[in-house]
Amino acid sequence: MTTLVFGHTTPDTDSTGSPLIWAWYLSEIKATPARAVLLGAPNSEAAFVLERWGVQTPEIIDDVAPGTSVVIVDTNNPAELPASIGAAQIEAIIDHHKLTGGLQTTSPIEITVRPLACTATLMHDLMGGDAARMPTWVKGLMLSCILSDTLEFRSPTTTDHDRELAEALATDLGVKIPDYAAEMFAAKSDVGGFSDEDLLRVDSKSFDVGGLTLRVSVLETTAPGPVLERKAGLMAAMPAVAAADGADEVLMFVVDILNEEATLLLPNDRVRAIAAKSFDAATEGDAVVLPGVMSRKKQIIPVLKV
Repeated sequence: MTTLVFGHTTPDTDSTGSPLIWAWYLSEIKATPARAVLLGAPNSEAAFVLERWGVQTPEIIDDVAPGTSVVIVDTNNPAELPASIGAAQIEAIIDHHKLTGGLQTTSPIEITVRPLACTATLMHDLMGGDAARMPTWVKGLMLSCILSDTLEFRSPTTTDHDRELAEALATDLGVKIPDYAAEMFAAKSDVGGFSDEDLLRVDSKSFDVGGLTLRVSVLETTAPGPVLERKAGLMAAMPAVAAADGADEVLMFVVDILNEEATLLLPNDRVRAIAAKSFDAATEGDAVVLPGVMSRKKQIIPVLKV
């Protein structure tokens, strides 16, 4: 039986690269047949990374059949996984997010969750000495995942371990981190082909806060201007996206990577109240700038109040 390896829906670079990294490790090192798949099309940065390292885009699946052998990476949240995940044979979970709860397994499994910025860093640790056997494309994906999740070490989630591994990989690959990260972020910032609804979903996760379901969308970019010029359209699309996705509100944060700040759109009074309570921010107008806010995991979700 071939094990499917996948991350969360709306896959970013880490949830695109890490399944490929771990499927390589299982197949080539552990002699366990494995195949990476995605739960949606990769975002523009992830697509660039795959092309840069000559890796074919994995198959995109909607669900898993009962009894399918799977490894879950970069999430442990059932809301970000296939609807039938409870009927699958979950072999392992490898993640760097907080425990959400709700997953049930048919037998004991391996679970590794560590406070690192990136799932790929954790995978390097789990490989131990076998990491030295990684081919160039696997090293390239691993470096890309770390640079993406740390925003080139700007994110407060960055650990010394993430940075040291990224620097070692870059040296090995002959890559200059500032130049390569700039290419990645340029690809991420190219949103001209996205509809307003697509932008709201490109990196979005649902959380239950104080009795409300909030779809927290984060768009990381080195060019926030073109995105913020679309504020009116984005806010007009929010009610339909919320209704379709079973959320009460969509919170849209446009993260300016270079200036290290986020702009939160304020489409209505309820979101204004959430912004005021959560960030102690003045909420006149249709947006508020939040200096220093870069990380959904560390700086947004932990402080949300309704």
